[in-house]
Amino acid sequence: MSDVLPAPGAAGGGRGPVAHPLAVDARGGTAGTDDDGHLRDLIEQVLFTVAGERLHRPTLGAGVGQLLFAPTGPEVAVTTQVVVQGALQQWLGDLLDVAEVRVTAEESALVVQVVYAARRSARPGTVRFALDGGAP
Repeated sequence: MSDVLPAPGAAGGGRGPVAHPLAVDARGGTAGTDDDGHLRDLIEQVLFTVAGERLHRPTLGAGVGQLLFAPTGPEVAVTTQVVVQGALQQWLGDLLDVAEVRVTAEESALVVQVVYAARRSARPGTVRFALDGGAP
């Protein structure tokens, strides 16, 4: 895993992790983030990367973004929960412990919530993504 996604605090120059998406800060340099923000960024990247999208890591990603136009319902929610849990454990398991992945279908949106603890600091964190636009 360490050769695929950099560990928190691993950005060059000792300045901390680079923010995702890539941005320019007030000084005109590359914007950074703290370790907690970096973990949230990594979770987002794993969730929304489609398997096969990364040439040298074809199994990286959960492909949650592809569900945008898929029908939403309890079956899709359960399947997504299993896929997300597995992808996070595979790709970020040395950086965080996933406590819970909750996927719910709310009207035409699929909501993915990940509760985790950073391995380095044991600080808990929660990220939530809502995918709007599923077919009825």
